[in-house]
Amino acid sequence: MKRSLLVVLFFILHFSFVIPCVAQSIEVNMGQMRKLIMAEGAITSLYVDDVDEDKLVEAGISAMLKELDPHSTYNNAEEVKKLNEPLQGNFEGIGVQFNIAEDTLLVIQTVSGGPSQRVGILAGDRIISVNDTAIAGVKMSREDIMKRLRGPKGTEARLGVVRRGVKEPMTFVVTRDKIPVNTLEAAYMIAPKIGYIRLGSFGQTSHDEVVDAMDKLQKRGMQDLILDLQDNGGGYLQAAVDIANEFLEAGQLIVYTEGRRVPRQEFEAPGGGRFRKGRLVVLVNEYSASASEIVTGAIQDWDRGYVVGRRSFGKGLVQRPIPFPDGSMIRLTVAHYYTPSGRCVQKPYGEGTDYQKDLLNRFNKGEMSSADSIHFPDSLKYATKVLGRTVYGGGGIMPDCFVPIDTISYTKYHRELVAKGVINQANLYFIDNYRKQWEKKYPTFAKFEKQFEVTDEMLDVVLKKAEEAKVKFDEEAYRASLPLLRTQLKALIARDLWEMSNYFEIINTTNESVRAALDYLNKNISL
Repeated sequence: MKRSLLVVLFFILHFSFVIPCVAQSIEVNMGQMRKLIMAEGAITSLYVDDVDEDKLVEAGISAMLKELDPHSTYNNAEEVKKLNEPLQGNFEGIGVQFNIAEDTLLVIQTVSGGPSQRVGILAGDRIISVNDTAIAGVKMSREDIMKRLRGPKGTEARLGVVRRGVKEPMTFVVTRDKIPVNTLEAAYMIAPKIGYIRLGSFGQTSHDEVVDAMDKLQKRGMQDLILDLQDNGGGYLQAAVDIANEFLEAGQLIVYTEGRRVPRQEFEAPGGGRFRKGRLVVLVNEYSASASEIVTGAIQDWDRGYVVGRRSFGKGLVQRPIPFPDGSMIRLTVAHYYTPSGRCVQKPYGEGTDYQKDLLNRFNKGEMSSADSIHFPDSLKYATKVLGRTVYGGGGIMPDCFVPIDTISYTKYHRELVAKGVINQANLYFIDNYRKQWEKKYPTFAKFEKQFEVTDEMLDVVLKKAEEAKVKFDEEAYRASLPLLRTQLKALIARDLWEMSNYFEIINTTNESVRAALDYLNKNISL
């Protein structure tokens, strides 16, 4: 008993000594801290059964954060590494894009100039083993496969590969390297004088990627731009500020942050942006959040561009990372961010609100299909900085042009096809069996885009795979979704034969927000 009390006292004294070193801005109520440490020490020292102390502490941290807001979170060291990879712009691995087809890893593309391409691995190859451990036919999860393929730069991965036309399995030794992760998903001329850029997230490399894309499009005659932030969940604040600067004048406020213990901090455009004059349309939807809303809010508040789509997600909270020595981390909300007009776009998350079901509630209330279903109180009314147009805070960015969600093509039957992976499985089947034939017939994307058609025979494959996945056939819904289904298949095939940008060149022909943006620009309307 004395030994247990000594352990508890040691924890108290030790922790009270090190806490001031964690961060100067963190203040601790030592009375409450001692209470927490005594509870943890008592449990680990006196509880009747063995306890996992690491798990106990992590559970305690997570429980505390659940009492705050939906975006204050705790992640262990492994989770932190995974979360940081897409934002930091690279990871270490073998450099292939792959999918799992019939319990086998199928290489869709190799990263240009990457380690796998350098040793001769080709699109269409099947990787069946890594370092003599079978990964095919053993029901291994995608996460476990990725763990085996990734690894520190300079380490080797011995890959067993099966290739069509080659009888015996082949062996390749790949030296892992840094693999770039691009956040820019598409950039092309969508119409004469109109460029299109789609950004998937805001990472360390996003600003450079966008600048590079704008430079190339301007050389191709771009005068107006569609910036697509649909489904972009955000990322780094600084990336959002840097990108917004490309469209604004020097000194214009982009965003400011302020919290209970965090003083107001303003971020202004430093100037020198590459696209300060041409007409600009920004696309958003209900999944556009955080950094996406910073950029969109600044552009809308300065009357710099036209916002098209549906009300954005509504995340106006700033998280500060607080790392621990073991690599784990707390992302703690410390401030709100505000658009130049003073709007806080954070949607309510207090008691009485079902934050996690907000998007479903929007759909059930009819907000996704009609702008008339969206109501803002006068207390949330603000005015734009140049033209004095009315905009609203209190839950996302409301677009200037509302585009209802497509409820005709996206039938319940189509949603089941997507949910059960039927469309992707059909696409993998086509790529696996017809890649060489199509590459020979369509040597360029331009020819593919103009001439390729999804045949009835291809649709029969989809229906067969749907039946195998136990998706009940619905004739009426199938006919309603058929134009979308054909376009999706063509877009996926284009992606796997060429690149992601080509996917969007095709799929955007069915995107109503893109069409609305083009209509606006083609009518030569200005704000």
